[in-house]
Amino acid sequence: MTEKRAERADAARNRRAVLQATEQLLAEGGGDHVSLDRVATLAGVGKGTVFRRFGSRAGLLQALLEERSRELREAVQYGPPPFGPGAPARERLLAFLDGLGAIAEGNAVLLSAHDAACAADKYDDPSYQFWHRHLIALLTDGRPGLDADFLAHALLAVFDGDLIRRMTPPDDPHRFTRSIQQMATALLDQD
Repeated sequence: MTEKRAERADAARNRRAVLQATEQLLAEGGGDHVSLDRVATLAGVGKGTVFRRFGSRAGLLQALLEERSRELREAVQYGPPPFGPGAPARERLLAFLDGLGAIAEGNAVLLSAHDAACAADKYDDPSYQFWHRHLIALLTDGRPGLDADFLAHALLAVFDGDLIRRMTPPDDPHRFTRSIQQMATALLDQD
């Protein structure tokens, strides 16, 4: 069994600085504003440090998105119901979509940038694969006989950054999440 080595303090500090710089650049100008050069300069590290750690702009955005969704992933795997095991599939699905919707509503610019940078590898993204497997399990449990693989992809396709921004007006900041939950409920309730 291999043990995961602890991250060195300077590496952890650099990682935090790089992710914070990426967040700042996203907030200032969207995904087109994020480059490895700009991130490195703002973070106060060399471009090589960013490249070695994240590999590319897509890897950098992927790491930031993973950071934003880590808490939900842990709740799904190890948390108490309704996120974690033990609740009926319908309750878990709605709780999961509520959590994922909250992440999406708060990070629509990041999602748009991530989608653009990772378009060719979207289905290979580890976070995407995790959410897809989770949705397949919940849909299969909640409604056997459905094409759960396809429906999981279809539900995740709705988590498009541009669509989220369009469906999240300032006067109704949770419209997107409510709508995705209604869609999932309709899928489960079909006869």
